[in-house]
Amino acid sequence: MAREHGEHLRADAQHNRDRILEVARDAFAASGEVSLNSIAKKAGVSPGTLYRHFPSREALVLAVYRHDVQQLVDAAPALLAEHSPLRAPRLWFDRLAYYGRIKHGLADVLHAATSDGLVGETYGVIGAIPLLLRACEEAGDIRPGHDPDDVLLILGFLWRIAPSPDWEVRAARMLDIVMDGLRAGAR
Repeated sequence: MAREHGEHLRADAQHNRDRILEVARDAFAASGEVSLNSIAKKAGVSPGTLYRHFPSREALVLAVYRHDVQQLVDAAPALLAEHSPLRAPRLWFDRLAYYGRIKHGLADVLHAATSDGLVGETYGVIGAIPLLLRACEEAGDIRPGHDPDDVLLILGFLWRIAPSPDWEVRAARMLDIVMDGLRAGAR
């Protein structure tokens, strides 16, 4: 019986951690200056619980960042399974745009963390791009030969869009240009 109780606590602790990450992602997207206490309150946990999982602001920011990178990587095959080869990368790019919006508000903390190997983790998303491009090439939706590194570099504009009321509209317009460029010359 004690073992079941212990397992329940571990599951509860994981639930708390996941909830904190979810609330923190949304809060950081709204403002890079949000307090950790307000994140704890919105997540429905005590500040002590938040600090047990994330002992500093930087630890929480990096955990959100890493979580989002992993979600981006995992989304590519799922999107290809659910959507047409041409629709899947556009939906993935939209997710990348949202991720870029969050990163914009946290640029200082993330920049300071690059010495800890965070840049290498970010480029884990490069593994998703060839998968998406290959599916489009095989369907004849884009011309073959696009370099995934080049596509990621072009998508770097997402991190440069300043927060504003028309941020999503502007990002969508720019992503349309990228998709048009990928399709140019397709059979």
